[in-house]
Amino acid sequence: MKTSEIRKLKDEEIITKVKETKKELLNLRVKNATGSLEKPSKIREMKKDVARMLTVLKERETSTGGNE
Repeated sequence: MKTSEIRKLKDEEIITKVKETKKELLNLRVKNATGSLEKPSKIREMKKDVARMLTVLKERETSTGGNE
């Protein structure tokens, strides 16, 4: 998922996507441990997607003043 796509989403949607992606990432890790994962690079890609989503959320929080 590209950063431009993430920025178009609302905060609630991003949070939901983060949760879904983390669950899927857990499943991929289990498959990797059992040796049945076809594309191990998918784990790295999903980790980066989660980081991008969290970064966009943090940017929005700091630009609106956050909860300081």
